[in-house]
Amino acid sequence: MNKRADTSVSLHPLIAERWSPRAFDESATISGEDLAAIFEAARWAPSAFNAQPWKFILGVRGDEKFTQISSLLVDFNKQWAPKASALILVNALTLREDEKTNPTALYDIGLAVSHLTFEANHRGYDVHQMSGFDSAAAKAVFALGAGVEPVTCVAIGKRTSPDSLPEEIKVREVAPRSRKSLDEIVNITW
Repeated sequence: MNKRADTSVSLHPLIAERWSPRAFDESATISGEDLAAIFEAARWAPSAFNAQPWKFILGVRGDEKFTQISSLLVDFNKQWAPKASALILVNALTLREDEKTNPTALYDIGLAVSHLTFEANHRGYDVHQMSGFDSAAAKAVFALGAGVEPVTCVAIGKRTSPDSLPEEIKVREVAPRSRKSLDEIVNITW
């Protein structure tokens, strides 16, 4: 299923063709080489003062961390995300080395996850980011210390037919993509 964005100008295919499917092939695996490249892309994301305020916890389907991350998901996400090849808990390091609050940590994490997403897409995987998880439970399950805040969970895997999803989720999967128009998000005069 292709859901190429209907863009107002031509964009690179990695951007125009990227979307967040929920129908993952539960028989697909992800190689260590691909995971290394995906995280290497995240590592090289820009960050304020080169602080790199991110910490990723990776679970590969079948291992303990995958099971732990799956357990944190809200019921809706538990219906589809555990079929992905990998799950990642993305955490913000909210304190700088001098123990002061890092005001750009969340911005920087967004850049790192964006890099991760595009490298995964380049390698033939799809990515779906989720806010639907129990942050307090994540802090307890992974013994995250002070200044480490769970931000999002990410599913990575190979896309499959939307018919593999429960009906209520399938409806969302096949719905057309939409975005606000450019004039709604930026004051442009070109």
